[in-house]
Amino acid sequence: MPLYLITIAEKIKAYRECHGLSQRDFGKLIGVSAQAVYKWEQEICLPDIVFLPHIAKILGCSTDDFFEESE
Repeated sequence: MPLYLITIAEKIKAYRECHGLSQRDFGKLIGVSAQAVYKWEQEICLPDIVFLPHIAKILGCSTDDFFEESE
């Protein structure tokens, strides 16, 4: 599996949990279901690119943060 898939999934989950948001609450803020958030975090699929700026804004990070390698 390419590294960027793992990085995006792990970072979405880590940022969401850091902000104390459930998958359901996070999904409501973005306009998707909790199931969609679950799939993103479990690496089943990725969020549509149009959601990334909104996700980053909610989580207080940059869209670039999702594509940087974790150390």
